[in-house]
Amino acid sequence: MDLNNTVLTGKKLRGAEKMARIPIKVIQTETTPKKPEWIRTKISQPEEVQIIKDLLRQQKLHTVCEEAACPNLPQCFSGGTATFMIMGDICTRRCPFCDVAHGRPNVLDLNEPKHLAETVKNLKLKYVVITSVDRDDLKDGGAQHFADCIREIRETSPETLIEILVPDFRGRADLALKILSQNPPDVFNHNIETVPRLYKAMRPGSNYQHSLDLLQKFKHYCPDIPTKCGLMVGLGEVEAEVIVLLNDLKDYQVDYVTIGQYLQPSKSHAPIHRFVTLQEFKHYQTHGVRLAFKNIWSAPLVRSSYFADRQYYGESVPAPYIRE
Repeated sequence: MDLNNTVLTGKKLRGAEKMARIPIKVIQTETTPKKPEWIRTKISQPEEVQIIKDLLRQQKLHTVCEEAACPNLPQCFSGGTATFMIMGDICTRRCPFCDVAHGRPNVLDLNEPKHLAETVKNLKLKYVVITSVDRDDLKDGGAQHFADCIREIRETSPETLIEILVPDFRGRADLALKILSQNPPDVFNHNIETVPRLYKAMRPGSNYQHSLDLLQKFKHYCPDIPTKCGLMVGLGEVEAEVIVLLNDLKDYQVDYVTIGQYLQPSKSHAPIHRFVTLQEFKHYQTHGVRLAFKNIWSAPLVRSSYFADRQYYGESVPAPYIRE
């Protein structure tokens, strides 16, 4: 864990302060590029959004929708869905594409699994996604906390399907997967994020091969449970690299894939290299279909947990996100 000893527990570092110690420095963007019309979102039913936020604060819960500044938050919250982020809102990594705060995390809230289960029950969710910050400070990377959340939800909402979006459990994968196999989810998701050439710049502290191995090893523990992986484009990769990445995911037995456009959270974060064309997204979709993934969603506003239930059930990318 690369934390400055002077950083106080619970203090959040964002923007330039967060990026100060990454291996490849980010040059602050002078101006942000104008977004194409097809990736603009509109806030609908703001009162429903506030109801969700109020409930989350009452239960001391966080969502990756809020912390990572997801562009789909208004639509998801107004539809009564959210991707819960457990183990706090401070990450031990400093990925320059991500808006989640970096720092020295607080101790785990042992009541969080119970509070999460109560919220899932109160919202009457049929499909829930649980993700987390990286917790390199924990011996198991937080795997037991994931398992506890799954167990509590199963007890109070046995019909609810559970997808977990996990970190890479750096150096702890075997221990973490052994723990999770005792209380497995319905979908095991881990984002590879970008092509291997960009890992040092975009995922400091992570390893492309390790992420592939993590996905495949889970299949060894739980062969009947589908695996899922997401990535962003527009960070500086070229089309041929994405095709190779998709081939790798298929070789490592991944079932579901999501591909979306990277959007820069602030001028201090990694810049947008380009806005990927709709035609290129369609090319990735076509290649994924050819590889026979159970489902692949490739479109600008697609995110790993967006409409996760629809992807799980085999639906196509919602029409507004593939319009020409």
